[in-house]
Amino acid sequence: MKKQKDFSKRILVGITGHKDSHWKNKLKEINKLEISKIALFLERFSSPQRKRIYKALLTSKIKKIPLVHIRNDMRKEELVFLVKNFYSSYLTIHEDSFKVLKKWKGFYKHLFLEMNTDNFVSDSVNVGKVGGFCVDLAHFKKEEERWSKEFEYIIKRRKISKFFACNHLNGYTFEKDTDLHTIKNLKDFNYLKTLPKFLFGDIIGLETENGIFKQLEFKKHLVKLLNQLFNK
Repeated sequence: MKKQKDFSKRILVGITGHKDSHWKNKLKEINKLEISKIALFLERFSSPQRKRIYKALLTSKIKKIPLVHIRNDMRKEELVFLVKNFYSSYLTIHEDSFKVLKKWKGFYKHLFLEMNTDNFVSDSVNVGKVGGFCVDLAHFKKEEERWSKEFEYIIKRRKISKFFACNHLNGYTFEKDTDLHTIKNLKDFNYLKTLPKFLFGDIIGLETENGIFKQLEFKKHLVKLLNQLFNK
């Protein structure tokens, strides 16, 4: 009998934003709800902000942060901190991160590539050098609609299942052909029904600006949607 896929443990609410109030408000909700496992998006937080975030995380209810979206100015010591304290196995990067990859030596297998949507893939990009892809599902939809260079780069490697380990998940609008980081309607997730199943990894981080209470509503909807899709 084929084992059914359950997305309830795979989808994680996420701390996102760029202001201190953004992460503080989400962390407050997480502590109130006693959520112990999340995703963390550090892409738009500066070094001083990150120091404050790390300090707050150590005294929070959070025990595990499997997926962290890192940025190019992060030092190796920050990666060590995240892996040691929060078991962060999936550190997601951008295409231009290959320019600074050397400083993260020893962590290559933990790095997962999120493709851009500018219809250009630099020669320096080599997903085989890192752990694999972190497919941003809304980005992929944009890339697919445009048959972009990024779409081709991913689709050519579709049979290498180990590359498809984790995801960022947000909304998408067909009308405007763009990804949505503030979700206003559950229909913004309908695009997921059109995606190939090989894209979906074991860890999926919700990358929305919405608060944690709202994200939990989204998660409930997404678990139902994806469980139905994968267990037909």
